[in-house]
Amino acid sequence: MTSRTLGTEPHEPFGRRLREMVRRRGPLCVGIDPHPALLADWGLSDNARGLDTFAMGVVEALAEHVAVLKPQSAFFERHGSAGIAALERAVVAARGAGALVLLDAKRGDIGSTMAAYADYLDQTHPLAVDAITVSPFLGFGALAPAVESALRHGGGLFVLARTSNVEGAEVQLAGGMAGGSVAQRIIDAVGSINGEVSPNGSIGVVIGATLRHLDVDISGLGGPILCPGLGAQGGDTAHIRQLFSGYDGVLLPSSSRDILRHGPDRGRLQAAALDAAQGLSGVRTGA
Repeated sequence: MTSRTLGTEPHEPFGRRLREMVRRRGPLCVGIDPHPALLADWGLSDNARGLDTFAMGVVEALAEHVAVLKPQSAFFERHGSAGIAALERAVVAARGAGALVLLDAKRGDIGSTMAAYADYLDQTHPLAVDAITVSPFLGFGALAPAVESALRHGGGLFVLARTSNVEGAEVQLAGGMAGGSVAQRIIDAVGSINGEVSPNGSIGVVIGATLRHLDVDISGLGGPILCPGLGAQGGDTAHIRQLFSGYDGVLLPSSSRDILRHGPDRGRLQAAALDAAQGLSGVRTGA
């Protein structure tokens, strides 16, 4: 029997599973970002073996404790097929230990190519995950195959909307043809999907935790918000609370380097994640 025949479809939509997981474990999302500097800090070689040791170390330390683990696909892909094998192993182990897995792949394309990327949400896929990040900048409508896959398989999407990198503003805050910023139109489109066909709120957006102020309206979103940038990138809990004040959906602050730098010692990794999670105790869970 191949790994492609082992998966089973989740019993509940991603939005419902995410709310329950965050209610039980808190809203912390930890990235698995095995870039060369972190591998070196852990005393590991920048190769597939070091990558595998790193990823499995994070999974074994945190997958039973945090709500979401978020492997960054690019750091695995740079090691070729052996890197993808390490990613697959980490994903399977993380989900087996109870964590939800959000694959940070930022895929965006059209037609059958977008549908192929969205196969990650098919639970018979060797690299089946709970959710993926996607890019809408070929036009939000181009994401239709990913939305269809998410709804069909009980998976989730996090659509890039208002990222905190400086370069993002030139596209995201540009005026759309129908008025309003591009970012706002993306958020409104996600809100329409959640309101019409995904009442459990399985389609979310990405809004950076390090934005100086919130320049989009999220009141109609109806889904979770992934907030990358907690910790080493400068985001903090107080600012996240202020930035998203009044929003009653799930907020999912994400931290990577600020926690991963405490490895490879399992106890120190767990302690760092626990400290971060306790600091987020006042962040909305959407429950």
